[in-house]
Amino acid sequence: MTIENSLLQKMRQDAVDIFNEGLGAVDPKICVHRCCRLKNNVLKVNNKAYNLDKFERIIVLGAGKAGASMACAVEEILQDRITAGIVIVKYNHIENLKRIAIVEAGHPVPDTNGVAGAEKLLKMARQADDKTLVICLISGGGSALMTLPAHGITLENKQKTTKILLGCGATIHEINTIRKHLSRIKGGLLAQTVYPAPMICLVLSDVVGNDLDIIASGPAVADKGTFGQCLEIIETYGIKDHLPKTVLQHFKKGSKNLIPETLKQGDPVFENVFHTTIASNINALLSAEKKARQLGYHTQILSSMIEGETTDVADVHTAIAREILATGHPLKPPACILSGGETTVTIKGKGKGKGGRNQEFALASAIRIKDLEHIVILSAGTDGTDGPTDAAGAVADHTTIQRAVALDLKPELFLEENNAYPFFDRISDLFKTGATNTNVMDLRIMLIR
Repeated sequence: MTIENSLLQKMRQDAVDIFNEGLGAVDPKICVHRCCRLKNNVLKVNNKAYNLDKFERIIVLGAGKAGASMACAVEEILQDRITAGIVIVKYNHIENLKRIAIVEAGHPVPDTNGVAGAEKLLKMARQADDKTLVICLISGGGSALMTLPAHGITLENKQKTTKILLGCGATIHEINTIRKHLSRIKGGLLAQTVYPAPMICLVLSDVVGNDLDIIASGPAVADKGTFGQCLEIIETYGIKDHLPKTVLQHFKKGSKNLIPETLKQGDPVFENVFHTTIASNINALLSAEKKARQLGYHTQILSSMIEGETTDVADVHTAIAREILATGHPLKPPACILSGGETTVTIKGKGKGKGGRNQEFALASAIRIKDLEHIVILSAGTDGTDGPTDAAGAVADHTTIQRAVALDLKPELFLEENNAYPFFDRISDLFKTGATNTNVMDLRIMLIR
């Protein structure tokens, strides 16, 4: 192995080590234990205390990719004080739980398991009263996993609508505004169901800005969105003619007040609800930054709130890499640029490509740095899943395009067709972690020497 190859391999391993350090900081079990303490039968959640002697029952409800791990920590803390519970998680995102049932369901497109799980969850929620303490565990993915279509809307309607929204370039805020208005459990309706029972909501954020009403579509939060805004989103992305007619009719009826709105600020059902965010993307970035410094890199966190079209974000990141190499600004090499958030991919062509926003970011970046040496880029989802694939993301460096061309691959064509997965699969640069049981959006790591 040449010195240059040895350096490149070390940088690639450094990128993986930095990612894993960031991932460790948002381990749901650690995060739940950090904010919840039980002493003398008093449960303290940050600075709020609950005397468990006042309650006859404790039930645990939840949905999201981190649901099982969060539930595991709650069982470790409360043990046999838990009366019953149910969490809905993505397939294979499981733990060995004793008192809380797990339902595995489809994500990002909802399925029948998600509907059945949501029905069971809502049935358990209806049993709550003022002598019941409800602990709600919310994490990314909850919108798809906890699916309970509004009256008159079928699961097939929601599945088709979800697929269209995921491919049109809409942001997660816009997608979840629509999801809330097609649901019998989101947009504060779960809080309404358990009222007047006190509810503790532990939230692992996968949303830019940590907006509680957007994470898992806010089942226990007042909703800022309206039916009218749903119609505006549909017009903005030109998807009106592609959506099921029953969905459009539902929104039109809602905008005319013929269907009740989601619950809004000031509704009494939220008086007994306490929310706390136990971790978010910035926690992962700060831990990753610490690791990068230990490895000898000058570090810079750009932001934990980066949104926008994936290829545009790749343009900005690779431009920063060029600046570092050319002028030593904003950092001198060896440099580590970190960023987080959630970009969007607008599906082009016939929509038959396979990949995700992280793989697309890595491919777009690889094309832009093909003439630059000693740059390694790793982009991956903290949940271990990038789009509908088994990869968390991908790794790219200045040899990526060279190796692809040697195999007669045309990188620009793969990018144009949103087909990054088979591209990176052919050159063995997919980044696979398996299910991580957490989710705080994406981490992008760019190393420059």
